[in-house]
Amino acid sequence: MSNPSAETPQPLTPDEESLVRALGQVMHVLPRAIDADMVGDRQLPLTEYTALMNLSEAPDRRMRMNELAALCHLSLSGMTRTIIRLETQGLVRRERCEEDARGWNAVLTDAGYARLQESWPSHLAAVRRRFLQHFEGFDLAQLARAFQQAGTAEPTD
Repeated sequence: MSNPSAETPQPLTPDEESLVRALGQVMHVLPRAIDADMVGDRQLPLTEYTALMNLSEAPDRRMRMNELAALCHLSLSGMTRTIIRLETQGLVRRERCEEDARGWNAVLTDAGYARLQESWPSHLAAVRRRFLQHFEGFDLAQLARAFQQAGTAEPTD
């Protein structure tokens, strides 16, 4: 197998360059735009919504804080701050891990699940308006696979 870094790099084509730059813009702008729409609708901020969504999909609606942080693309300290905000609203609670007394679980409460359901229409509308409407006519399954492969940061060769 050849070492790609040992080969002479080829410049990006104009289309490749345009795609890479557009992706960078989307990664920066899209979460902020969805967050602004949700907050404008008086719903959960996107970071809190994402934490509750991931907890709602976890077994027993509970997850270790470090695992939740990874799924939400936050540092552990950022996740802790988010969970503390949600905890003060009664939407989650923190519990010591039974298997490891040093670790903590975040647990979605019934009130948290209800708040997630209340915020879901706002999130859905923002995602459709800000993102999905731009992909009408595209093969979404193929795009999803490409994004998933790119998101693994593993080369495909």
